[in-house]
Amino acid sequence: MNLTYTPEEEEFRARLREWLAKALPALPPKPSPDDWPGRRAYDLGWQRMLHDAGYADVQWDASPTVRLIFLEETEKAGAPYVGANFVGLLHAGPTIAAEGTAAQRARWLPPILRGEEVWCQGFSEPDAGSDLAALRTRARRDGDDYVVSGSKIWTSHAEVADWCELLVRTDPEAPKHRGISWLAMPMDAPGITVRPLRTLAGSAEFAEVFLDEVRVPVANRVGDENDGWRVTMVTLSFERGTAFVGEVVACRRVLRELAGEARENGRWDDPALRRRLGRLNAEFRALWRLTQWNVSEAEATGGVPGVGGSVFKLRYSHARQELYDAAADVLGPTSLDLDRPWMLDRLSSLSYTIAAGTSQIQRNIVGERILGLPKGR
Repeated sequence: MNLTYTPEEEEFRARLREWLAKALPALPPKPSPDDWPGRRAYDLGWQRMLHDAGYADVQWDASPTVRLIFLEETEKAGAPYVGANFVGLLHAGPTIAAEGTAAQRARWLPPILRGEEVWCQGFSEPDAGSDLAALRTRARRDGDDYVVSGSKIWTSHAEVADWCELLVRTDPEAPKHRGISWLAMPMDAPGITVRPLRTLAGSAEFAEVFLDEVRVPVANRVGDENDGWRVTMVTLSFERGTAFVGEVVACRRVLRELAGEARENGRWDDPALRRRLGRLNAEFRALWRLTQWNVSEAEATGGVPGVGGSVFKLRYSHARQELYDAAADVLGPTSLDLDRPWMLDRLSSLSYTIAAGTSQIQRNIVGERILGLPKGR
């Protein structure tokens, strides 16, 4: 695999850096973490700036390597994260680009890129746990519509979303992986109830979603009926393969800041802490090289990340938790103050071994699809 950058790619990096240096000072103040309508407007405004500057289509139309450069440079510059645009830009959008019809791509992709519409993810269900294919939300065909009933949980940004990437069971008699379809559901359709969920960190970016006879046009199905599991694997490959790229860069920045804090407060004199930070530095350097490898592989195989994303996601989830545990060690007793740097991130890091596929599920994928081990009974 080629892990180096071409002159053209380095030229793109230089142009992007120059634009970021001019654009970031013009941003308005960031809204409160609890102000989700305000955060939606802020995130959409940033996406519109990217669109007007010609960078919005980097997410899908550029090569995986250029996308990697884009995510790396925006994070290094301290640019806003995708925020409320997360599902649309990094999950639903790439899936529709890869699996949707021409009409579907024309309808949904431009509004995402222009910063006009927000998507949420309706995958997880209260009774399914980590077994996503055990979903029970039903979609009954009625003419040109599906009539959907059921519930979803941990639905990212549902309270401010315009659309939902929704997994439903369209054939309850089929084996559980074969009776699923992937739908784009308008969030203003009658029969949808959204109840925000407050996390340990005090934010409410997740919600429960209840669906009572919601009508979704058949034309909103991405992929064939009952072929939704395959389409879902495309979505999850993006979620685990490239969606965390910017966060690896952020973790490396936090690690440098932690080392600086330790030098200032005297904790650097502890050799055990220095070894811990040194090991984390090696860990994140290795994760960055793995990211480059995964992106290079995706570039060689049509742009969709492979199962290597599960290796990355598995190790990154634990490394992130270890990083913020080290932050608490550096800060000492003051780490109990949630107003101190990194402490809210420490709380959110606890979810990473569950979100986007639990570590247990990732180990199964690695064992079965990479190592060729037999499936568990």
